[in-house]
Amino acid sequence: MLNYQVYHASKNAPWVTFVHGAGGSSSIWYKQLRAFKGKFNLLLIDLRGHGKSKNAHYEEVKNYDFDSICDDVIDVLDHLDIKNTHWVGISLGTIIIRHISQRYPNRTASMTLGGAVMKLNFRGILLMRTGAALKSLLPYMVLYRFFAWVIMPRSSHRESRRLFVKEAKKLYQKEFKRWFTLTSQVKPILKSFRRNETRVPTLYIMGSQDHMFLQSIKKLVSYHRNSNLHVIANCGHVVNVEQPDVFNKKVMLFIESIH
Repeated sequence: MLNYQVYHASKNAPWVTFVHGAGGSSSIWYKQLRAFKGKFNLLLIDLRGHGKSKNAHYEEVKNYDFDSICDDVIDVLDHLDIKNTHWVGISLGTIIIRHISQRYPNRTASMTLGGAVMKLNFRGILLMRTGAALKSLLPYMVLYRFFAWVIMPRSSHRESRRLFVKEAKKLYQKEFKRWFTLTSQVKPILKSFRRNETRVPTLYIMGSQDHMFLQSIKKLVSYHRNSNLHVIANCGHVVNVEQPDVFNKKVMLFIESIH
């Protein structure tokens, strides 16, 4: 089973489950813990191969796909007897959450998708193709640092870059390649997300400097009626790290408005 951390507020408090992005771990939510603890029951998950989710079982898994990765997460909810949860994700974690909501809508109370990835622009497609061509030739940390710089290029994004590079060092070349195989599945999945609107209340939180993904989210929200967008000024891709106070306030107000 995936590694996870639980913080209990009370028996009747709603559950909030946090899902990190590629190369990260549950530790990226450290700026959310103080604000959310005491109000909600919290579940923080390390996706397979990330953080402390590195047991022998995942060494034997040959095929990585979004269905199996989502089922990993649902297995944790089943183990903890969590029937329904609010989801909070960042970057690649938003794809996993959105896929869970499509496959298990009854397990999803709401979705907050930060730095959401719902369509790849030209730079994103080029980045994925470059990674696919070089993943067997270069050390994965060279590629990961390059990806981090392309997605978070400004000096104000330095903290986010450093955090994700630090966490990515806990991976290893084989695991990086396994996760990179998911890129071949991304385009049709994202197309399905854009075409099929979810009935789950959804809040997108994006940085005004997120040059890779913001414009596609603006377009998406214009025709998805159950979705809202909040753009944080002077902020890049990793909104929960760069502007935690704004992020925390918006997420908590959104969750509380549903109850």
